[in-house]
Amino acid sequence: MSMLQFDPFRELDRFFGQGSATTGTRRSSMPMDAVRQGEAVEIYFDLPGVQADGIELTVEQNVLTVRAERHWTPDEGAQVLVSERPQGGFSRQVFLADNLDTERVNASYENGVLQVSIPVAEVAKARRIEVGSSKSEAIEVGGSSS
Repeated sequence: MSMLQFDPFRELDRFFGQGSATTGTRRSSMPMDAVRQGEAVEIYFDLPGVQADGIELTVEQNVLTVRAERHWTPDEGAQVLVSERPQGGFSRQVFLADNLDTERVNASYENGVLQVSIPVAEVAKARRIEVGSSKSEAIEVGGSSS
């Protein structure tokens, strides 16, 4: 069972240059990786140059939304020769599967990487089922005949 839902429109946005917020004529991007680690899904978002207080993380109806702000102002009197790093606000949404526990999401931010951990819901975890018998006697299968 998948931990993240496939969104074909998100894939089209990704193909055409990360369809998040626009800064000038460039599009900002927020690349991510998602992996299952034991009983949780870990999602890693690259947010270099963003301060932790510039990140907003919300979950609503199985949609995880990350919003971030990145601003840079050159020193007074400095002549900017090249400016390629996206500035301003940008966001990304991830559609979560129903088998994740969105009530227990944890996040941390270090070295420009936002790590979001979402536990697998208890009802979705694999569990062992005891198999009982309605008969009180054991039945021998394949016994010898006399």
